[in-house]
Amino acid sequence: SLVLKAPRSATVARAEEFVASKRSWIYRKLAEKDALVGPPIVKQFVDGEGFAYLGRSHRLLIDDAVNAVRLDRGRFLAPSAVRSRGASLMRDWYTQAGTHWLRRRVRPWASRMGIDPVTVDVRDLGYRWGSARPTSGEQRVNIHWATLQLPPSLVDYVLVHELAHLREANHTPEFWATVSHLMPGCESQKTNLAAIGRNVWLGAVSGSER
Repeated sequence: SLVLKAPRSATVARAEEFVASKRSWIYRKLAEKDALVGPPIVKQFVDGEGFAYLGRSHRLLIDDAVNAVRLDRGRFLAPSAVRSRGASLMRDWYTQAGTHWLRRRVRPWASRMGIDPVTVDVRDLGYRWGSARPTSGEQRVNIHWATLQLPPSLVDYVLVHELAHLREANHTPEFWATVSHLMPGCESQKTNLAAIGRNVWLGAVSGSER
């Protein structure tokens, strides 16, 4: 579906004309969303199941000796509660680990834009990799916890994309010029993100656990 927000002074005819003029852009964006959403990746939270972190898959090991999820020598160790609360426990781990990693990772990019410091918050953003809007106060970037499953180069692309939004809220030519200046060859990263993103786990689980 498509929701169009327009000023109260706009007529229905003008709104329809605007949508028609943006038809190809709308179809392209809907296709990109389909690529991201795709058939949902579902997790069962059983021993040996793979969970990605920064582009590498790590096997899950359920261990009653641990109290919380942690990454240890290439394996995700998780308490037995992961069988019933796996999605929330893993989301918590990605959020905590990702916050520390991203706040370090964003610094050189933000410095190149001259907007250092920038605070990065990790949260569930639905079907968006990230979000950011320019403000007059502290500059903040929101990143989806699921983004931490991507390879670092694609996480960088998401960071650069959102940092550019701190300069320009919309996807204008100036916005894309900023992205390209910070990350030459960003088009290939955008394509890779669409392809790899469809295989990223967004929190879906088998059974009734949510």
